[in-house]
Amino acid sequence: MERWAALELASTIRHDGKDGVADDLAALQGLKDWLRRHQALLDGHIPAEEGTVDEDLRIRVVEVRRAVRALFARAVSPARPSPPDAHRLMPADRAVDHLNAIAALVPVVPQLDWPLEGPPGARLSATRDDPHAVLLAALARSAVEFLSGPRREQLRACTAPRCVRYFVKGHGRQEWCKPSCGNRARAARHYDRHHRAQDGTATSS
Repeated sequence: MERWAALELASTIRHDGKDGVADDLAALQGLKDWLRRHQALLDGHIPAEEGTVDEDLRIRVVEVRRAVRALFARAVSPARPSPPDAHRLMPADRAVDHLNAIAALVPVVPQLDWPLEGPPGARLSATRDDPHAVLLAALARSAVEFLSGPRREQLRACTAPRCVRYFVKGHGRQEWCKPSCGNRARAARHYDRHHRAQDGTATSS
């Protein structure tokens, strides 16, 4: 399954498993934990020393997330966006400008890799040593690449009760981000149909 840093970042706002919404980046330790869980996805872009992951970086990552979620909401339109922050999204033009500015914090240059055995390949090499800028630019570039690519057309906001996730549609009939959300949505529909039928019977009697 393909994974995108931008989608994982957007998903740090999630259902808390009870009756509300949790923000995984609400505290500094949450950012540290999230970076640790996504080391493979963010390979080479996470500050090497955990002590350099500070409150300033957390605030700046959250601001990148605000821009990403605003543009995800635009991408799924006219369908409804993920509900937690739909009423206070960053304006789309500001979100575009912010992502572009953050992506430009670290200029990158293409580098050729050509092992003795095997075909040549290319990689992007950052030309700045600031660990905060490297991480932020990588997150912004992930959003730029995702939103400008073909997968944007498959982006959806999960419509299951209480779910607040964005996901990439994997097949033509997919409506929910994961099977448990589908089970919950079907149960909710069944409940609604059952009670509408009961109300109709009560009214007719």
